Amino acid sequence: MSAARALPITATLLTGTVALYITLVAFGNITDFGTNQQFVQHVLAMDTTFKDDDLMWRAVESKGLQDAAYVAIIVWETVAALVLILGTYQWVRRDVVRARRTSTAGLLMLMLLFGAGFIAIGGEWFAMWQSEDWNGLDAAMRVFLLSAVVLIVIHLPVDREVRGGEV
Repeated sequence: MSAARALPITATLLTGTVALYITLVAFGNITDFGTNQQFVQHVLAMDTTFKDDDLMWRAVESKGLQDAAYVAIIVWETVAALVLILGTYQWVRRDVVRARRTSTAGLLMLMLLFGAGFIAIGGEWFAMWQSEDWNGLDAAMRVFLLSAVVLIVIHLPVDREVRGGEV
């Protein structure tokens, strides 16, 4: 199989895999709202961290703000899932230019959520790394890296692109 044929198939499968994953995550958060709601509440409240006075001022103890943050996360996941489903469909249709653009947007949405949101803000600002019970850094890193790898793969040049032609 030539690179011109293998890359779109690979991109389709990888984008579809990430789309399936984040669709199931969003679906789970919607249908089992309370499970990860507790996670977000504990991280924002910083109630399982080292209780350092220099950090505890960062804690968000308002249930309303905690719930609003969780709903925003679910909405972001849902939109990212829809974007990646569309990207997968465009890959299937062999619309490489649109598929790359759409898939890039969806993957960057996930990288922002899991990188900036969970790793940086949750992990560092709210000191999630200090919690033995409510530490989601490993899971966030997995999604961030998976998204990054797929992003790199979908932007690999295809033989004809390298020579200046269209795929």
